[in-house]
This record gives sequence, C-alpha cells and structure tokens, in this order.
Amino acid sequence: MIAGLRGRLESKLSDALLIDVGGVIYRVYTSAATLDDIGGVGEEVRVVTHLFVREDQLTLYGFATADELRLFETLIGVTGVGPRLATAILSHVRLDRLTAAINGEDTSLLATVPGVGKKTAARLILELRGKLVPAGPIGGPPATPEDREVLDALRSLGYTTAEAQTAIARLPKESGQPVEERVVAALRELSEV
Repeated sequence: MIAGLRGRLESKLSDALLIDVGGVIYRVYTSAATLDDIGGVGEEVRVVTHLFVREDQLTLYGFATADELRLFETLIGVTGVGPRLATAILSHVRLDRLTAAINGEDTSLLATVPGVGKKTAARLILELRGKLVPAGPIGGPPATPEDREVLDALRSLGYTTAEAQTAIARLPKESGQPVEERVVAALRELSEV
C-alpha cells in the first residue's frame, strides 16, 4: 500500500495534485485545504496517502497532514460516504469546524457541502458523534507507532478516539512493552472509568 509520496509538484488541478516521484507522475486526489497548503509548482512536497481500491480502479487520495488523512478515512467509513464526497466535505469545511459541527450536531453547516443533504448530514452526526476529537485532545495524538496500534485496536473494539487517547495517556511509558499488553492495560483503564 502507498502510505505517502515525496516528490516535485508537477501541477495543481482543481481536485488533484500531479507529483513527480523519481520520473513517475502520480495523480493524487485531494481537498481544497491541501491544494492551498501544499506549496507551489516545482517545489518538493510530501503528502500522506490513502489508496482506494475497487475492482475496476485504483485511486490515490493524499493530504498535507496526517490529521486530514485520518478524518478522510473516518468519513469514508460512514455509510453512503465515498472518497469523492469525503474529499468534498474536507474541501468545504476545515478540520476544526467539521469536528465542532459533528460533535455539536450542526446539520445546517454539513448540509452546505455539495452532495450532502439533511439526511447525509444526520447520518454523519449519528455515526461520528463522539468519535472525532477536537484539536489538542487530552494526552495529544499517540506519540509512538505502538500507541497508534493500541489506539486502532481500541477503536476497533468500539471505543471512541477520545476514550482511547485518554486511556493511552494514562498508561506507563515503558519501552519495549508489547502492543498486546498495552491494549490490555488500556482496557483496564477504560473499565475503571
């Protein structure tokens, strides 16, 4: 899987970047926020990516920040929201406002995005409420790859990102502890809350 690209920005399109990586030019679909923030044509750029696979196509989506990628991947996990609609949402509403709109159940802001009506906005709120953490969550984002694995494991068990990050922040910072043991310790923390 392609986790990211670093190369020279060949061109900016209305919904994508063309990035030259060692002579191969990749079309990377992205949001308006990344188009604004990424830099100018001819500059060295780096994007974190998600490879969307369907039986008839491979499409690469990339973003300037890991937070935007994480939100993109969360959005495409919502029933009825594909990568094009997720990118449109990220293009029309910045990360912090989107998180606030979902946590604050603001369907009117979400419904301003082309392709998102009242029903889709309500579904987004229903499925994502409590799963998105505002900027600067307690404990911050996981610092190590092991902590990110623990976060993913806890989220797959149904815990919200905020709950998982709070539990991870309370864990002792022992080096070399296996991920499985950290997951068990985090589950103990969550059971005591």
